[in-house]
Amino acid sequence: MIINQYYLECLSHASYLVGDEDGGTAVVIDPRRDIAEYVADAERLGLRITHVIETHLHADFLSGHLELAAATGAEIVFGAAAPVEFAALKLADGSWIDLGQVRLQILETPGHTPESICIAAYDSLAATEPTAVFTGDTLFIGDVGRPDLLASVGHTADDLARSLYRSLREKVMTLPDGVKVYPAHGAGSACGKNLSTETMSTMGEQRAFNYALQPMSEEAFVAMVTEGQPAAPGYFVYDAIKNRKDRDLLDESRPAPAMTLADLDAAVAAGAVIIDTRPAADFAAGHLLGALSVGLDGRFAEYAGSVVAPDSEIVLVCDDGTQQEALIRLARIGFDNVVGYLDSALQVMADHPDRVERASRLTVEQFRSILASTPEVQVVDIRNPGELDVGVIAPSVSLPLGTLVSHLDSLDPARPTVVYCAGGYRSSAGASLLRSRGFDDVSDLLGGYSAWQALAS
Repeated sequence: MIINQYYLECLSHASYLVGDEDGGTAVVIDPRRDIAEYVADAERLGLRITHVIETHLHADFLSGHLELAAATGAEIVFGAAAPVEFAALKLADGSWIDLGQVRLQILETPGHTPESICIAAYDSLAATEPTAVFTGDTLFIGDVGRPDLLASVGHTADDLARSLYRSLREKVMTLPDGVKVYPAHGAGSACGKNLSTETMSTMGEQRAFNYALQPMSEEAFVAMVTEGQPAAPGYFVYDAIKNRKDRDLLDESRPAPAMTLADLDAAVAAGAVIIDTRPAADFAAGHLLGALSVGLDGRFAEYAGSVVAPDSEIVLVCDDGTQQEALIRLARIGFDNVVGYLDSALQVMADHPDRVERASRLTVEQFRSILASTPEVQVVDIRNPGELDVGVIAPSVSLPLGTLVSHLDSLDPARPTVVYCAGGYRSSAGASLLRSRGFDDVSDLLGGYSAWQALAS
């Protein structure tokens, strides 16, 4: 049995090519939208992709099932409860997919979502126990899938958490200790709160060390998995709905059009948003008025989806040669409305200094001075709830970046404002969002809470 894992650090997303060498067939599990790597690897290994299996309707990225089906003729597979609006094979609990010697069994495991499944992989027809299980967002390394993401579309976190409790104990935890566990996400994903940096484990290790698999009542489990979850970025509901629909396919070869400053102005006048993908330090040194700072050097797509509406047209300001990467990474979350990028952006800004502003970034010492001398300053902590356990800077208001857009009316745009996060990446995005919405005096904290804590120790 061939198992290839594909891990995207920028989305903490794992997908898989699972193949049978003897039968020459394979499946792809939870694919990202840019599918060229799966297709190339299957060809290199002499495998024909026959099925694309989705463990559930993902919220954190736009999946590539439609692209893979169009490119390879593979059949799309979901669990029986999936409410999809395109041709798909819906398999009930206990169903099998045969690849030759390799066999895959569907395990219905509702909880993270109602239609969630896991996939147990047997490496021969004679095998009585699976070799591996692909757990989607049901079981992570060190955590389990959050049950609250669908609260806005008719499912309560309490009901889904109870389903998850039963799925884990009646299905997943019955698997032997030696079974390898391959989840759909790792550390940094907003689909859970305590995910490990490891991307593979075993059932024995998870039974021993995963907090959510320890002996406890259903009530205790529900309270534990619904508490302290990170704020979901604004695009999650959009992607969860988009993943069930028939939609346009991604053309990975489509280049982002180059734009002049006049083109950019016309697009902005029509409602487009400028995203500056350069590192935060470069953005602070000089950027176009009104631009949002979301650096390509971090979790770019996730945080772009936190500060930009899914239906917004987007103009990119990029370091030379990075615009195509930005285009693809936005497409991975279904943001297909990139109208172009500003050609020769640095030269354009040098030629039009009246169109450029700097961003204020404070050292910890400067911030301490402002706190002492400016009582009217409002401090905004844009970390997620679980991150607050290490401490906070008082006084501050907690508004995670994923929810900042929807809570702008709770802040006073006339007051001086300082934004901080854990390390300084998100705060640049959050501060730029506030500036773009009319806040007059906004700074962010260099190094974030980590720098604050380091100076205090």
